[in-house]
Amino acid sequence: MKYTLSVLVENQPGVLSKISGLFSRRGFNIDSLAVGVTENPAISRITIVVEGDEQIVEQVEKQVNKLIASIKVKNLTTSGDYVGCLLMLVKVACNTKQRLEVMKIAEQMHARIVDVTNNSLTLQYADTLENIEIMISLLRPYGIKELVRTGTVALERGSSTALK
Repeated sequence: MKYTLSVLVENQPGVLSKISGLFSRRGFNIDSLAVGVTENPAISRITIVVEGDEQIVEQVEKQVNKLIASIKVKNLTTSGDYVGCLLMLVKVACNTKQRLEVMKIAEQMHARIVDVTNNSLTLQYADTLENIEIMISLLRPYGIKELVRTGTVALERGSSTALK
């Protein structure tokens, strides 16, 4: 099963290395990792998606909680409902005839066109992992020249915040 963990940490050098080290020492492959400063510049949020069993993920959570720079760890998968999103930039090969077709796909999927050349379009798309995969499958027949994706970012639904 895939688990999405949200980790609030002090924004200081080396914290990400310590946390990712906990996962690698236990033989976990991190499927997705996203880090960014929160509304408070002294705190960063790390969103980690891993695959494993519940007991091992629980042990990793406890180990992360023991780190001095760790403020709060929340397993979003087991704690309730959350909103998650990825960002993708994709450069699609297309001639002038195909351009309208690719632009129509972008419009239907609510993607933004961020660059246009004679033989390509670059799209920006932010959505769930499932919709990202759908978008890729729709664009693949045209020829994907380049593709880059971020890791998942996630927040719990509702009005509560991580620090309360």
